[in-house]
Amino acid sequence: MARIPKPEAKKGSQKWIQILVNQKQETINQQIRINLGMPENEEIKWRSPLAINNYIEYKDQEFLEALEIKPVKTKLADFWPKSGPRWDALAKSSSGKLFLVEAKSHITELISDFKGSNQTSINKIQSSLNAAKRRFGVKENYDWTKTFYQYANRLAHVNWLSENGYEVRLVNVYFLNDEEMEGPKTVDEWKGAIRLLHRCLGLRENLLQKFVTDIFIDVNSL
Repeated sequence: MARIPKPEAKKGSQKWIQILVNQKQETINQQIRINLGMPENEEIKWRSPLAINNYIEYKDQEFLEALEIKPVKTKLADFWPKSGPRWDALAKSSSGKLFLVEAKSHITELISDFKGSNQTSINKIQSSLNAAKRRFGVKENYDWTKTFYQYANRLAHVNWLSENGYEVRLVNVYFLNDEEMEGPKTVDEWKGAIRLLHRCLGLRENLLQKFVTDIFIDVNSL
């Protein structure tokens, strides 16, 4: 199933992204507009996770359908095997900008390894990760399947959509002061972890600026 209904979350980044999208949209919309230099009247329409849709999170073909994406160069099935990224939130602006959102409330959420075993799928993923490395100026000897694999595969999807002619952003929402999850209290704490992630993946921040936006939101404001 490529659409995954979720209960109303009780804690962590899932809870906060649900609140943000359903109750405090203008908080995140304003930060996106400022970071991207978008006009105030450019509407941002959220496609997930919506309470009216049981907080569905999309993946695979249905994440494309949710954003009304029709790849014209490379099909999703040729780029990535089934059971791909499950997006924390998805949005699209009135001018057609796509926003693929990942939410984090504590630093250990950044950590993930690739666990696939099917060799055909592994080869397809490696090929797509390598294409993204070239796009972001990363040497192929950096292993994108270890430690920060989730971040890497999100970049691969951003690269793929960009190659298909879409204006797309990976929006990382980093929550502050999630005491229940022992999350960072300051932006500097998050930025230190992000710099380490970038260094481990061989990424240069100046080459990410066109495709990645980091947003920091204090849960006390929600």
